[in-house]
Amino acid sequence: MNLNLKEHIVRTVVVAPTERIDAFSAPGLRAALDQQLADGAKRFVLDLSNVPFLDSAGMAVLVSLLKRARERGGDVRLVWPTEEAARRIIKLTKFDRVFSMADTAEAALADF
Repeated sequence: MNLNLKEHIVRTVVVAPTERIDAFSAPGLRAALDQQLADGAKRFVLDLSNVPFLDSAGMAVLVSLLKRARERGGDVRLVWPTEEAARRIIKLTKFDRVFSMADTAEAALADF
């Protein structure tokens, strides 16, 4: 019997920031995510449940990650922040329509 086998290994990474994602912290987050991409990660869960605030620099990091993950055949899921200020920013920018959103990291992982 002739078989053609191809193994698919897709790394999934859960990233859970615990501080504001703003112009000061966004470069550090971007560098950490860049390293994960370089190491072969394709699917990401960003657990924003403990993030109190996001600004445009933080949002740019999320969009950049989504684009680069999809270019590699992966995707990104976000976990809703518990802080109302961060939730409001996601809703106002309609990121909840661009990203698949979940209430917990476990639910986001199951969505893959």
